[in-house]
Amino acid sequence: MEKTQVNIRINELRGIINDANRRYYVDNAPTLTDYEFDVLLKELEALENQYPEFITPDSPTQKVGSDLKHSKASREGREFEQMPHRYPMLSLGNTYDITEVEAFAERAEKGIGNAFTFCCELKFDGTAICLTYRNGKLLRALTRGDGTVGDDVTRNVKHIHNIPQELKNGPWPEEFEIRGEIYMPWEAFDRLNEEREREEEQPFANPRNAASGSLKLIDSKLVANRGLECTLYHVLGENLPFQTHEQALKAAAEWGLPVSDKRMVSSRIEDIEEFIKYWDTERKNLPFATDGIVIKVNELPYQEELGYTAKFPRWAVAYKFKAEQALTKLLSIDYQVGRTGAVTPVANLEPVQLSGTVVKRASLHNADQMQILDIRIGDYVYVEKGGEIIPKITGVELSQRTAEVILPHFPETCPDCGTRLIKDEQEAKSFCPNSAGCPTQIKGRLVHFLSRKAMNVIAGDATIEQLFNKALVWNVADFYELKKEHLLMLDGWKDKSAERFLKSISESRNVPFERVMYALGIRYVGESTAKSVARHFGNIDAIATASVEELLKVDDVGQVIAESIHDFFGYEDNRAVVARLKDAGLRFEMEEILKAESDILVGKTIVVSGNFSVSRDEIKGLIAAHGGKSSGSISVKTTYLLAGEKAGPEKLKKAEALGVKVIGENEFRNMIGETSSPVVEEGKAEEIAVENENTDSEEETSDETNE
Repeated sequence: MEKTQVNIRINELRGIINDANRRYYVDNAPTLTDYEFDVLLKELEALENQYPEFITPDSPTQKVGSDLKHSKASREGREFEQMPHRYPMLSLGNTYDITEVEAFAERAEKGIGNAFTFCCELKFDGTAICLTYRNGKLLRALTRGDGTVGDDVTRNVKHIHNIPQELKNGPWPEEFEIRGEIYMPWEAFDRLNEEREREEEQPFANPRNAASGSLKLIDSKLVANRGLECTLYHVLGENLPFQTHEQALKAAAEWGLPVSDKRMVSSRIEDIEEFIKYWDTERKNLPFATDGIVIKVNELPYQEELGYTAKFPRWAVAYKFKAEQALTKLLSIDYQVGRTGAVTPVANLEPVQLSGTVVKRASLHNADQMQILDIRIGDYVYVEKGGEIIPKITGVELSQRTAEVILPHFPETCPDCGTRLIKDEQEAKSFCPNSAGCPTQIKGRLVHFLSRKAMNVIAGDATIEQLFNKALVWNVADFYELKKEHLLMLDGWKDKSAERFLKSISESRNVPFERVMYALGIRYVGESTAKSVARHFGNIDAIATASVEELLKVDDVGQVIAESIHDFFGYEDNRAVVARLKDAGLRFEMEEILKAESDILVGKTIVVSGNFSVSRDEIKGLIAAHGGKSSGSISVKTTYLLAGEKAGPEKLKKAEALGVKVIGENEFRNMIGETSSPVVEEGKAEEIAVENENTDSEEETSDETNE
């Protein structure tokens, strides 16, 4: 290859890698797999090593990928303050080849010249974090950033339940850093993506990106609901009393820090290879994502002796697991219509075992992706999970293609209503524009409107289906014009069920404005964005008349969301529905924050668990009204555990262990000046119990330290 061609290829690789870094670290929407990225980076490194005259300081080979957001919001100080790392936070060199691990071990032996050991650790697939503790208390939490400067995410990290705010079992160094990964377990990841798919938001590709995105949420209280966890693996500081990495980790664990026990110390390369082999299989049974094994020189003086390159420590390397694949047959393709009109192709597969689960379906995303794959019905296709829980078709086994395969054609018209589809070039998706007449879209909006996080009306999909099919409900305003005789037309409905539904509809008039805003189902407007928009403008009229430029001034609102909100209120039918909802008595403006009724509970933190005579949200409202603070988890700072019927046994056990006083509802009401529990209407107790059970899994972790 001539030098000119080499230079062209180097610049091309830098452009691809820089774009991939931005999508990975900043957008949390990677376009390349780890393996694809690493192959490109190795090619660039090889070319620059061969032609060092082309190396530049801004080359991706010379710097760490950055998670810093250089957005307008960031520059204006509305996101996260950026702070320097005391010690550079570098990446690890990695390999997919065991022979390169052997080569690393040989280089270490040659560089050290004395007997030493290796520490092998499971590599958690999350987002890097650096915690600083001073005098046993959490001082600061920084992201990796660009390796020298990181985002200060301390307020969000305080909502991750297994990161201690205070250490135990001292003594500990006066000040030290400990680094690790924030990750999202599979269970929490599944729950989050199911929720995003219901709202037709783009699901996260993998738990790593979900963790990174969650850590950067503007509203720190939302972090508590994401189920994030942390594991720590590297202690740094001045004059630390440790001779080995293993000693440091054992001490950190004794201090109460979350350190993984999935590690091994050995001097033998054979043991390292056995450890890698074991976890390459066993990782499929873990409740979290892993992507490899990290091998480190265990002795700290030898780490210092070996030193660093510009990007990596010379005393450590990461062996990366290859993504697990399976070959299976593509049986058919369904084209699903969502509530916002997006048409998504979904592959129906011959069931195949992959990463511990049976995979039957996989999203094909859009027509462009189908074309890139050159896929046919009847083809044998490669399905991959790897670090991704969402199955993804990565390729076609052309050697097994037969003459009987069928070329799929993405529909030109809506599979539900027959309207000609339009292509959104920005998203590469096709949409049905018939939002007012497409049955699937209409029913999707109705279901969304009544959902628990929106209007919280007791109704299932089957109820919506019946109401729609009998032409009783066409848009969300129709719910507020339903009569008992209408509901008795539905299969299986009796007086009591009809009355219960109408009562739930009536009570929804008290839902606060920010949730009503979310319930409207505006494309791209999720729960958090709806809250931000509602609080910024204060009422629906201000939102409806706002320009795109005015909408862009709201936190969490970018160009696409601003245009979507503006377009929604520009549509006459939507304005008419909102007008009818106003007439029905729904809340379309923010209420002023009420002053506390008393200061009886000021300085007290109360954890609420179990069933009460009223909903748990009402109990928490009473706590706030009297100056107290509600929390979702028990700690040494908890004043009381307010326990109703069926209180969580784990909370009771922890309260006993920490010496936290347990009180009942009557004692609580006496405390705030109420003499007894309210009388519960017939049938209401069951509803309250169900409502409380639905909130059990969503209680926030303690926010008593979020000052």
